[in-house]
Amino acid sequence: MATNYNAATDVGGYQLSDALRTVYSSLIMFAAQPVERFVQFAEIREELGVSPGLTMQFLKYNSLADAQDLTELTDMEVEALVSSTVSITVSEKGHAVGVSELLLQSAFTDVMADGAHALGLSFAKKEDSDLRNTVLGVSNVKYGGQKASRALVTTTNIMSTTLVKDGVEVLSSLNVPKVGGEFFVAFIHPHQARDLRDDDDWTSAQEYAGSRAIFLGECGMFEDTIFIETTQMPILTGSGSGADDVYQAVMIGDMLYGYAISLPVEMRDNGVQDFGRKHAIAWYSVYGSGLLNSTFGCRMETS
Repeated sequence: MATNYNAATDVGGYQLSDALRTVYSSLIMFAAQPVERFVQFAEIREELGVSPGLTMQFLKYNSLADAQDLTELTDMEVEALVSSTVSITVSEKGHAVGVSELLLQSAFTDVMADGAHALGLSFAKKEDSDLRNTVLGVSNVKYGGQKASRALVTTTNIMSTTLVKDGVEVLSSLNVPKVGGEFFVAFIHPHQARDLRDDDDWTSAQEYAGSRAIFLGECGMFEDTIFIETTQMPILTGSGSGADDVYQAVMIGDMLYGYAISLPVEMRDNGVQDFGRKHAIAWYSVYGSGLLNSTFGCRMETS
């Protein structure tokens, strides 16, 4: 005959919830991060051994004068090559995480490996943000709805093919070279990309995928401009007319910005601390970025 048993009240008994051990999944999840976009189109120069805080020089030649018709027996005029340098300052970058020996011994996953992965995401976001900030420093700017300033942008002045044409006009008028001689590149926020997808003239990347390699984040093409979608593009809260939010995009040509690397990113540990009871790892790099030709881009701001 079965005996009634109350685990919560009987002497020596255990409640079922007390006897269960918490079980964790072996699937490790990391917070969503934007994927690198801007490094794909940078002019990269890697000069190892440059001390932190020093500058790296990019050589730049001026355009030649127009060629002339020649006259027989008359010497050809010789024009001197005129060059200049663009300086990019490199500096130290890094981020570290620390754990205790107790955590390493008691954790159900490889905590140091998890930390290394998180640091990799940290570096990618930092590098992409630095390059984005450089690119946004271009000297040309156009506003949605052909407004005269950011403060006049309203909710109806969205990203449109008309604004894209305005940007292409600016770069083409300045003889800005196209990337690979084929197209301009525009970095846009997903909110702006959504507006462009409603236009009948928009060509999705899926329609021409296979004809060439598709860049990371490439979502479509219009007017010889490919569009790279990224959440890294800034949202200027309350900067428009009526305190509306303003979204920034930027269209670029070739050789707009440089990426100078003195020390490529590497993972480092902090050695033995507190008799081995503490551990820390970090990513560390020495790099910098800067505009090589500030007129080779056009910032576009919309609602």
